[in-house]
Amino acid sequence: MIKSRSNRSVLVCNCEGTMAPDADALAEAGCSPDGPVADQLCRANLDRFRAALEQGAPLTVACTQEAPLFAEIGEAEAPDVPLSFANIRETAGWTADAAQSGPKMAALIAAAEVAPSAFGITSLESQGVTLVLGSDETALEVASDLADALDITVLLTPGADVVPPRQTVFPVLQGTIRRASGHLGAFVLTVDDYAVPAPSSPHHLVFGDTRNGATSRADIVIDLTGGMPLFPAGELRPGYFRADPDDAVAVANLARKAAQTVGTFDKPVFIDFGADLCAHSRSEITGCTRCLSLCPTGAITPAGDSVAIDAAICAGCGQCAAACPTGAASYALPDATTLAERLRAGLQAWHAAGGASAPTILFHDIDHGEPLIEAAGRFGRGLPADVIPFAVNEITQVGPEAMAAALAYGAGRVAILSRARPKHDQTGLDASIALVDTIAGTTGHASIEMIETDDPDALEGALAALPGLPVRDKRSSFLPPADKRGLLVTAFAEVNANAPAPAETLSLPDGAPFGTVNLDVEACTLCHACTGACPTGALVDNPEAPMLRFTESACVQCGLCEATCPESAITLTPQLDFDAWETPRRILKEEEPFRCTACGKPFATKSGIERIQARLSDHWMFSGDNGARRMEVLTMCEDCRVEAVVNEGFDPHGQEMRRVRTAEDFVAEEDAAMTATPKPRTKG
Repeated sequence: MIKSRSNRSVLVCNCEGTMAPDADALAEAGCSPDGPVADQLCRANLDRFRAALEQGAPLTVACTQEAPLFAEIGEAEAPDVPLSFANIRETAGWTADAAQSGPKMAALIAAAEVAPSAFGITSLESQGVTLVLGSDETALEVASDLADALDITVLLTPGADVVPPRQTVFPVLQGTIRRASGHLGAFVLTVDDYAVPAPSSPHHLVFGDTRNGATSRADIVIDLTGGMPLFPAGELRPGYFRADPDDAVAVANLARKAAQTVGTFDKPVFIDFGADLCAHSRSEITGCTRCLSLCPTGAITPAGDSVAIDAAICAGCGQCAAACPTGAASYALPDATTLAERLRAGLQAWHAAGGASAPTILFHDIDHGEPLIEAAGRFGRGLPADVIPFAVNEITQVGPEAMAAALAYGAGRVAILSRARPKHDQTGLDASIALVDTIAGTTGHASIEMIETDDPDALEGALAALPGLPVRDKRSSFLPPADKRGLLVTAFAEVNANAPAPAETLSLPDGAPFGTVNLDVEACTLCHACTGACPTGALVDNPEAPMLRFTESACVQCGLCEATCPESAITLTPQLDFDAWETPRRILKEEEPFRCTACGKPFATKSGIERIQARLSDHWMFSGDNGARRMEVLTMCEDCRVEAVVNEGFDPHGQEMRRVRTAEDFVAEEDAAMTATPKPRTKG
């Protein structure tokens, strides 16, 4: 047993002598050995696990294969002891570089000690009401196979040539899906060309009169039409099953899965969303749309000033969270702060254990990357000693803050393992990589590596080809802020501060979440429409004086200030200006307050009053004998203005003033004209 510096117990096993954990490296990383390494922790040495449980301290077991066994015993004998698990076998012990993998083992164990973050659950309930869509006999065959398990209705496309079933076990209808929405347990479909068959249909179903706009509600939708899917990224929509009707194997697998989709199913809430931070819109003016354009499933929709994320539809790709500049959308499995804490713990342990080079952080997902890494360890050379794998739910959840944090904490390189054919578009991930590469390439860090393969041998080859990088003397140790935007800003500042060649200012591509506001000082009237629209407080006024102030590190380049400004005085420039980040709110414009000409109270700005007077100078109300006096009223505060108007008895609707003409005016004018016209004389 090993006791870690964090007061956690750590149990390490050599897995029946198939690997040799480096006790010295573990000790250098903050662990002090207490007894020999176990030979068979899950069997012959299981008493050591029970003894560690009795101590009551949080416990990390360096084995994931037998995690279910250890978790079962822990739940039964010490349910209050937190357990975590680290895989040091396929990732470090079973590799050609096992003798040099001690620092990696220390890093993996230290990262595993960081407790996972909590996340919410949403429940989807299905009663088995199923709509089978098809265009031939395949739909009826699948429906017949599922009729005992599900409540079936078949909807055939118009023109389908289908032999009538011998018995009406389930309804067979005709229709075309015009619109579909919903998810498992709550599908709503609008059907055109809806018709029912004639009971007397002989050799093929004959349908009667059609109508449009029928509504169908279902818990499950099985699509065997072979046409376009009803939903974007339909394979990720819970309760929607789709297959090519000519692919018998795919159809059989689909039917098997659909038959099991009855009951209540818990689904993680992948995204934590705070509408108050969202920069989508203000006053019906659209600003940020990053998440809307990236969501593959259509789970995100506009909702007034913010967006709404349907947790039942969200497939958890995390692109919205990675791209969100304000932190309104943040990933929950794990959250960005927990991921950064794991990176910090792992990289600090690596360097404490005497890692000979700067390691590569390899982000990978669980479904695809983990099997590849394990296959490489079991059947190939395994991972190089300087590659530390970090598992995430989806690689597309890895945002620029995580990549930058890894570099700041001392990683030499960040690599991402992707499928050869990704499940969905990875535009958001590509943008995050491009953003980090912009600063990495300028400041002397290695660029982000994307490895796209489904072959463990190709993975080994790609990692082996990466050149080794020296350990940097300067490394950050910052504690990750609790908010995602704070982590993003801190990580970028730290990666630059600890870079081989720190930069001062960097130009960024459009869409980057950092930048500055350029103000046309002459055009700005300090109306502060921009401060009301700014969702992050980057632009603020000063309650004590006419002033516009700007905090560059808070600007997310959403464009709301630019779109809102009535004078078109604002433009945006995406950039990184680290000196500006260190500066408190800088003043973009300030004026002396304009004082009321009657009482002397400050109430506006000089430029604002002059702009109003200039625009009203040609207006009929401010011309003529009394125009100058009315123009003077504009220089008074609200109270004095009312008093002046009342004292003068100025009535803008008086007969001597211009007013709105009504129908009665036109009738009166016509009557007057007819009265004034002399009648023609007639000859007698």
